[in-house]
Amino acid sequence: MLSIFAWVTHVFGDGMFWIKFWPSLFGTATFIIAGKILLSLGGKSYALMLLFLPFIFGVYLRLFFLFQPNSPEVFFWTLIVYSITRFIQTGNNKWLYIFGLSVGLGMMAKYSVIFFTVSVLCGLLFTKYRTIFLNKHFWFASLIGLIIFLPNLLWQYNRHFPVFHHMQELQKTQLQFISPFEFLEGQLLMNIPCIFIWITGLCYVSFSKDAKKYRFVGLAYSIVIILFLVGHGKNYYALGAYPPLFAFGAYQLERFTSVKRKILRYVFIGVPLILGTLMLPIALPVFPPLQLAAFYEKMHTKKTGALKWEDLKDHPLPQDFADMLGWEEMAQKMSKAYETLDSNEKKHTILYCDNYGMAGAITFYANKYHLPGAYSDNASFLYWLPEKMHIDNLLLLTDDKNEMEHDFVKDFSFARVTDSITTPLARERGDLIILLKGGNDAFNQMFKEKIEKDKAAFK
Repeated sequence: MLSIFAWVTHVFGDGMFWIKFWPSLFGTATFIIAGKILLSLGGKSYALMLLFLPFIFGVYLRLFFLFQPNSPEVFFWTLIVYSITRFIQTGNNKWLYIFGLSVGLGMMAKYSVIFFTVSVLCGLLFTKYRTIFLNKHFWFASLIGLIIFLPNLLWQYNRHFPVFHHMQELQKTQLQFISPFEFLEGQLLMNIPCIFIWITGLCYVSFSKDAKKYRFVGLAYSIVIILFLVGHGKNYYALGAYPPLFAFGAYQLERFTSVKRKILRYVFIGVPLILGTLMLPIALPVFPPLQLAAFYEKMHTKKTGALKWEDLKDHPLPQDFADMLGWEEMAQKMSKAYETLDSNEKKHTILYCDNYGMAGAITFYANKYHLPGAYSDNASFLYWLPEKMHIDNLLLLTDDKNEMEHDFVKDFSFARVTDSITTPLARERGDLIILLKGGNDAFNQMFKEKIEKDKAAFK
């Protein structure tokens, strides 16, 4: 799904408006669907105001700012709960079909939708609404969801399910180091300005007699949290479970303050407003990088874990923000090295990058700096490598500071570091640009075997 949005963005010129349009669209849609849940319960304007607070004060502000698969994922998690809620309220089978569409399209956005779908269905099994599994329309709707997802499933099958290899790599390099305490701590910190709203919602759907018909929501939340705890999931993996809880919580808080406790309504608005404003620089890059890093230092932000990267170390900026820096510098300096080649050398030169972020940056700016597209063997770029590839000259962008010491460099007649990335606080700061000419047969054979080995890992 994100690939389609990226293609449309490219058609419209790759402008920043379109890059930010998609996450903003899904953020808006998520609020609307969560609002629909609230209104279906009987919530009114104050409850809607409470519901809106998490979308402007907390992690969702960043989530719906970044062009990533997480924004549609959270939307479809919310739509799944809404569709089942409305089916329980009305008994109308059309909501089961909306459920099927939500799961099918959600799986096209991000595979983690399956975890929440299983959690919701397991939650229903523990309530009287388990009769949903006897409804033929549930199975017809499930079939529609499967048909929507089928092309993706066939793609995985034909390539020996690379998603499993990806998960194994993720588990080995990142997830195994995430402790259950760290994951649970993240659940509290991500939405801390509005924490009382979702906790109220969780307690309401889990224990209130008035909400007995919605018990599946509380059970689904507990189950998906347990799944991620067992799998050492990252804290943001569970973000899609919270918008429905915010809806139920806002509804219950509105009821709680409807008569004698109206003064609390100002407190429930004021606390998120104050805390959320203080946390705004963590949610969005509202200052220039150096100023932002100084702010984090002053506020002792490292203690919150917000500055911890995938390498499990703290850095001056959050990884999302550091990833935004240095893109154009990479393209500029690759272009500068590329322009030192004569026209014949350019025809036989491959631009190669260590990871998909680098390759994406070079490809994004390729037209502006008169560069060919970049290649990589990382992530999906592995599948975009030509079947037959003979490398004479290699312009390499690498994060390995010891790259020039590797044996393969000797297989080229010329090798020189032309430049490095210097953008302050960029994740790629210090990465090297290396120009290698005259690659011999030994290198090409080694490279061919490496790519074959990489692809074989997915089989």
